[in-house]
Amino acid sequence: MQYLVPKSAVIFEEEIKKSRFITYLCHVDGLTQARDFWLEIKALHPDARHHCWATVAAQPNNSQALGFSDDGEPAGTAGKPMLSALQGSQVGEIAAVVVRYYGGVLLGTGGLVRAYGGGVQQALKLLETAVKIERNFYQLRCDYAQVKWVQLLCEKHDVLIQGQDFQAEVTLVLGVSDDKLALFEQELVERSAGQLHLSAME
Repeated sequence: MQYLVPKSAVIFEEEIKKSRFITYLCHVDGLTQARDFWLEIKALHPDARHHCWATVAAQPNNSQALGFSDDGEPAGTAGKPMLSALQGSQVGEIAAVVVRYYGGVLLGTGGLVRAYGGGVQQALKLLETAVKIERNFYQLRCDYAQVKWVQLLCEKHDVLIQGQDFQAEVTLVLGVSDDKLALFEQELVERSAGQLHLSAME
């Protein structure tokens, strides 16, 4: 499986009816990092009235990795629309924090939804992304004479050679995406006349 992840952080700022909204987007790996990012932004803006956040902290379709907070805004007016904007982008491993400096004019629930959700949507337009390919890691032992064609086979099937250890025999650590696994393994077994097999790593 592959999906988009943020390449770099983004800051987007706008003023709506005298309130200042500052949207921060950043790459996170898991919910703990997303919470740390929120605390970091909170510390940056100690005088702001609200620090609302939302995250898709892993793959875009992983419902276990979602989180959001309205941080004192009326329920459903901040975190939820922010999360909807993130989910709509199909970007994974991303967290958003919107900081609000209150300007004295009430925006109403509709206005808040537009301000928070819209801030994230605007920030997403500025976001540079990279494609992340999910891989599982396997170990492969081969002899020196086999290394060259194994490396070429890895290139052919977009297999990542994560580590190489040259001892009495060669031990390779390979990152293989699920959709490439069956063909890669089949060709490996055929080319080596049944000598070489991948062993899954814990």
